[in-house]
Order: sequence, then structure tokens, then C-alpha cells
Amino acid sequence: MNPAASILLAAVLAAPVFSFAETHLAKREAPGPNSASEPLAKRLSVAKAVDFIDRASLHWQRSRKCVTCHTNGAYLMARAQLKADPAPHGSVRTFYDQYVAGWAKKKPDPEGIVATASALAMDDAASGKLTQVTRAAFDEAWAAQRPDGSWDWLKCGWGPFESDDHYGVTLAAIAAAKAPGGYAQTGQAAAGLAKLRGWLENHPPRLPHHKAMMLWLGHELPNWVEKEDRLRWQNELLGLQLPDGGWATAALGDWKRKDGSAQTLDRADGYGTGFVIFALRQSGLPASHPAIRLGIGWLKSHQRESGRWFTRSPYKDGRHYISHAGTVFALLALAECGELD
Repeated sequence: MNPAASILLAAVLAAPVFSFAETHLAKREAPGPNSASEPLAKRLSVAKAVDFIDRASLHWQRSRKCVTCHTNGAYLMARAQLKADPAPHGSVRTFYDQYVAGWAKKKPDPEGIVATASALAMDDAASGKLTQVTRAAFDEAWAAQRPDGSWDWLKCGWGPFESDDHYGVTLAAIAAAKAPGGYAQTGQAAAGLAKLRGWLENHPPRLPHHKAMMLWLGHELPNWVEKEDRLRWQNELLGLQLPDGGWATAALGDWKRKDGSAQTLDRADGYGTGFVIFALRQSGLPASHPAIRLGIGWLKSHQRESGRWFTRSPYKDGRHYISHAGTVFALLALAECGELD
């Protein structure tokens, strides 16, 4: 880490946590367990959904003290765009800033560095200002990048985030492109992105989830995705839509369950539906498209009483944390279709 970044991060680490994080936010209870048996809500409530992701992320940082793709990482992708109490978002962002400051003593593994930098960049994109903490986090990400352009990504079988290198490459490319202030054109970022593009050219997307990420990437970096590929990937994702209008997360990959049991392929869920609608909208499919309208109808009618959209983990039954990311992408999908009001 360069000296200027070290001074900056030392200051962040020494700064006190916002007072609200020590008062009413600390009293917010964790959300209840993610359960397939939770009753459906009688009507859509954006406020309940936002409260759910707030509680999930605040509890995660209090109890786990780390960054993860399925909870506070997904949270920073969206929360600044939502019109709601800014205090929870401020607390999570402060946690991130102090988490990066802690790298001066001990860094996480490469996937943790990339996931953190990417979430920070997407959060900065909402404000239109690149922070020094985000720049410092990306400095570390580029330093950890392998010569082929990828990172030594965690592959513990937890699809879609921790099962192969493709997710990390596309996530970083999207985030670097979204980072404000022309960050993608700066020397280190441009060199890192060139490596990412080379890796993607040598590793074409294999799974539907890969292709959805590429559609999102094509919105941020249009020259990276050919029109023919975009149309083909759109059609492939549309072909996975279930009769009730939703999508199943497990159908987006070839992930195996830990106990060898069958994946749930015939039942739509929050992450599958929200993420695919969001990716299709990023690819230019209009909100008026019949498949999009059916998908939005599914989201409106399948929120749970707690505010979340349930998603069964494609790896093992238990805590189903992917429901947290599912709720974030449900909100992003609704936002992309002008449905948050």
C-alpha cells in the first residue's frame, strides 16, 4: 500500500463509528431465519424489504465482522439508491471503510479484497464521487490479480458467488467500470481491466449465471459484449423462465448440493427472479417486455411477511443467506422497472 493510502486508512481506522450506530441501530434485532415456510405478504412493501436488508447487514457486521457477497456486499450495490433512512447505510459504509483500514495489519484473501472494492465502487457510483478508501481497496485488488487476469477465487461450492473464477472477474470489471470520476481510465485500473478482458476472451461464459453477469457487464462496457452474444444470452435466460413468471436460482448454474440431493429447478425464488430481471434490463430488454412483466408480477406476489424474498441455498439447507442477496436484487429489479413507488 502506498504511503498516502496508509495515512488515509490509518485516519479511517482511528475515526469513531457514527453515534447512531451505537444507539438505535445497535438495538435493531437481527431478522428472523430465512425460511421457506414463512408466509407470503398480503401486499408488496418496499419499506419492509429495505428494513430487512438493513437488519441483515447490520447484524452480519456486528456478529461476523467481515464482508460477504451474499449480505453486506449485495447491500452496498443497492442501498444508496433507495429512498429510506440513511443511518443504516451510513453504518454499513463506515464498517466497510474501517474494514479496509484494517488491511494495513492483515489483508483478507483475494476474493475478500475484490468483493470489498467492488461493493465500495458501486456505493460510490450512487453518490458520483470516488472515495480514497475505494481507490485504496482497488489498489490492493489489482496487486493481487494473477497474470492471466483472474484472482485466486474461493471455490467452496457455494454457487453462484463462491464456486468459480468467473464471478470475481465479471464483478470486478462491472465495479471498476461503474466507479465514478473516470476511474476505469486511470493507469492501474486500465491495466487491470485489460487483463480482465483477456481472461474473459479466453474463458467464455458457460453457465446461465455467467451469461447474466456478462449482460450486466455489457451495460457498463458495451464494447466487451457482441450484439449476437447479447441476443443469444437474453434468449437463453428467457427460456429458463418458469410458468408462474419467476426464475429458479439453481437453474442458473450446475452447482451440486452438499448432501447430493436434487436442486430445486421447478420453483422460482427471489434471487433467481430478481437477478435475471435486473440483468435483462441492463441488457436493454424493455420493462414492457411480456417476460419482464410476468417476472415483476411474481416479485410483487412472492415477498414474505418479513420483507424478504426467500431463496433456497443451492449448496445446503440451513441459513439460506442467499435470500439476503435475493432481496437486494428483487429491489433492484423493481427499481429498473419503475415499480418501487
